Amino acid sequence: MSVRVNLLPHREERRKRARQHFGLLAAGAAVVGLLIVGGVHVVNAKRVSDQDERNKFLKTEIAKLDKEIDEIKKLKDEIAALLARKKAIEDLQADRAQTVHLLDELVRQTPEGVYLRTFTQRGLRIDVIGYAQSNARVSTLMRNIESSAWLQKPVLVEIKAASVDKKRVSEFNLNFTLKRVQPPAPAADKGAPKPAAKKG
Repeated sequence: MSVRVNLLPHREERRKRARQHFGLLAAGAAVVGLLIVGGVHVVNAKRVSDQDERNKFLKTEIAKLDKEIDEIKKLKDEIAALLARKKAIEDLQADRAQTVHLLDELVRQTPEGVYLRTFTQRGLRIDVIGYAQSNARVSTLMRNIESSAWLQKPVLVEIKAASVDKKRVSEFNLNFTLKRVQPPAPAADKGAPKPAAKKG
């Protein structure tokens, strides 16, 4: 007598357990995937946040540097303006002193027989109009100007015959320039000790 065993319910049970196991594995994989994606998102968000903070810090520091650069530029401009004003004052003082030297030199360097009618100063340039008994006297005046310690570069613009008090004279027009003579350096202190001589 043979015994028949129905294996269908057993197989169905195995299939059911397999499907459940697969479902659990799939659910676990999905959860793990979501955790990984969430973790990556959190890490990336943290990195972006940190980078934003660094960018804000850099922008703030750059703004501070720009402000400091503007202040430094303003200070440089103010210093340049003060130096220019100081130089202008020094030049004015030097020009005043040179005007005194100009008048003194004109008296010294003008030879006999030469009469200065007018002179005009424009900065360092001097324009002179005058009369001379002869052209040779004008040449002497120009040589004297060239050899002067305060005057230089005489240029004869025009010379022509003229009559003054019914006397024939040479009317001339010339220009020259004042030298900018630097003030002498202060003398060394005579009381300063001299270095000891080396013994041989």
